[in-house]
Amino acid sequence: MPDIFTESHRAEIAALAARYGMPTVNWSRSFTEVGGLLSYGSYVVEEYRRVAVYADRILKGAKPSELPVQAAIKFELVINLKTAKALGLDVPSLMQQRADEVIE
Repeated sequence: MPDIFTESHRAEIAALAARYGMPTVNWSRSFTEVGGLLSYGSYVVEEYRRVAVYADRILKGAKPSELPVQAAIKFELVINLKTAKALGLDVPSLMQQRADEVIE
């Protein structure tokens, strides 16, 4: 689950997983960038943009309780092939093609 503890300790978590040969699937691309196997989660940049739109509406007088609940609309899949190779895993080519980013 997304939280400040796992986000701030992502490098240590990825290193421990690698040390014990455990593949990891995470919610944030930041885990994959520091050595996690793959991540699938909302596209954070888009979420920040949508927060700005909500803040603008509130500052212009909209009542927060009357604004619709929003959910993520764009997700991204990031695969770290270096980690897959270190774990002795083969990532299917179809999965690599569908990924938004492949770290080699």
